[in-house]
Amino acid sequence: MAKKVPRKFFESSKAPNFVKVADNFYEGAKLAYEFEYYNAAGVLLIHAAIALADAITIKKLKVKCSGDNHYEVIKLLEEATIYEPNSKRSIFHLVKLIDHKNMISYSGDIYSKKDVDKLIKHFIRFSDWTHTIIE
Repeated sequence: MAKKVPRKFFESSKAPNFVKVADNFYEGAKLAYEFEYYNAAGVLLIHAAIALADAITIKKLKVKCSGDNHYEVIKLLEEATIYEPNSKRSIFHLVKLIDHKNMISYSGDIYSKKDVDKLIKHFIRFSDWTHTIIE
């Protein structure tokens, strides 16, 4: 039996707050990128994507993932968007972003412009899809 994703209840009216958080992270990522702080830009992009995922799960299910494992948000997002067009392909972009979270934060690897450009591509594709659901 699959382990249930830990959840915390939120009123669906709180979903726009998470979109605002995502927007703040994204704007911070753009500034970090501009100043060539590529690891910082990458971390902010990843957190922006997670905040957008939280906005969707809050809007659709009135819950967000409360666990420490960021991959759990993917399971909850899949549950929330099972009938949404393009969900599998779009969630793939979130997976790609989360795949980089520990590496960019804790490995000591120095990210380059090229590395972050890939993350930006995944973020934009995921973000565009999430906004079709949130709005």
